[in-house]
Amino acid sequence: MILKNHSVKYRPTKFILQLLVLSFTFLLISACGLSKEAKMTPLPKIKDKYKSEVIADFNNRVTKKQTNKYENLVIRNKPVLTKPGNLPSSLFYDSGIEIAYPQDGVKGIYLTADNVADPTTFNDAIDYINQTDLNTVVIDFKDDSGNVTTPLKTNDSDIKNSINPIVDLKDTMKVLEKNQIYPIARIVTFKDTHFADKHPEYSFISKETGQVWQNEQGAKFINPFLKQVWDYDIKIAIEAAKMGFKEIQFDYVRFPEGFHDLSDTLSYSKGDYENYVGTDEDKIGEERVAAVTDFLKYARERLAPYGVKVSADVFGYTAVAGDKPDVRGIGQNFAMMAEQVDVISSMVYPSHWGPGFFGIPHTDLQPFDTIDEYMYSEESALAGVKNNVISRPWLQDFTDSSLPVGTYQHYGPKQVQEQINALHKHGIHEFLLWNVDGRYTHGVDYKPESNQ
Repeated sequence: MILKNHSVKYRPTKFILQLLVLSFTFLLISACGLSKEAKMTPLPKIKDKYKSEVIADFNNRVTKKQTNKYENLVIRNKPVLTKPGNLPSSLFYDSGIEIAYPQDGVKGIYLTADNVADPTTFNDAIDYINQTDLNTVVIDFKDDSGNVTTPLKTNDSDIKNSINPIVDLKDTMKVLEKNQIYPIARIVTFKDTHFADKHPEYSFISKETGQVWQNEQGAKFINPFLKQVWDYDIKIAIEAAKMGFKEIQFDYVRFPEGFHDLSDTLSYSKGDYENYVGTDEDKIGEERVAAVTDFLKYARERLAPYGVKVSADVFGYTAVAGDKPDVRGIGQNFAMMAEQVDVISSMVYPSHWGPGFFGIPHTDLQPFDTIDEYMYSEESALAGVKNNVISRPWLQDFTDSSLPVGTYQHYGPKQVQEQINALHKHGIHEFLLWNVDGRYTHGVDYKPESNQ
């Protein structure tokens, strides 16, 4: 039997050839990688299939929850997911401050940062709340000039530059927790002289002067159309939530008054709303309403992890006037805003309505009738709102002596009581009292059991 050797024989010539081929390959790869002359093949530019106006129209219709059909694509009017009503507290940021929402509803007063910083005014307010059915305090966290009123540890340079530490609100939160007084942080949103001066590109520029526009009182506004402005205010609101405030209240969440007449005299960006397509070309200003409404929706989403309620202050006039040009001018639509917040607070001070409004010669002289008539308008405005929003109006606890003599009166227990009774008549048991001096009328029944 002959055995054959099938093993591969060593062949030097073949081995050398393979080694040379391998070495040449490595050299070629290295040369391509290191060559300064090597050029990348440019990719073809991708163009949008649709014009920007069509895309804007599509996004606008989605925002408005209108049924759209583009190439057999149907937009759902209802969300795929909904948030459960009572999520466990462990899912939210823990500020370390435990204060429950008042069982009888919020009944509160407003205090400026200066009020809180003054021991006498602040202690008197705490004592008065404890002696009555009041249970809440609204405090300026970002004030009417744009100042953040308390020290903050932040890496955000814009917020750092806005801090004007009038009072340490961390200490204040401990006092409120001890007394179980519900704390609301007031964030003055788009009225912001400080930020407008620092960032004119986020404000409104007068075409005549080339400077940041200001109103007759010297106040300046930042632009509600711009996402950078949204994020700035919301970051400040988040700091308030982290400090322990249980509710964020956005005030001046609007364009400047009279903006429907002013807009043509100003230069400003419309941001993502530049190509906004409204429902009616004759209704100028729908993009402003969309911007303000979208801001509140965005703010509520951003603040959700912190377990706080979100509220918005609005002109009471917006609930009465509906969709009039001057209302679209400031961007406030009462019903649309109510869909996006937990609480809506209309400012219904009797002194602020013009002569003859609601058929009342001088509304300041008839506080019950004024609030009563207003509430019918609000009820109508909220009739179609699906969101379970809380109505919590701002009431007048001050004397408005700026009115002509004979058209105003001194506001004391009777006048404040009449406003509360008018709300009670309409089933509204939450309210906030405004007095910039931080001193409130004694002798009022804040929890009336019967109608006037």
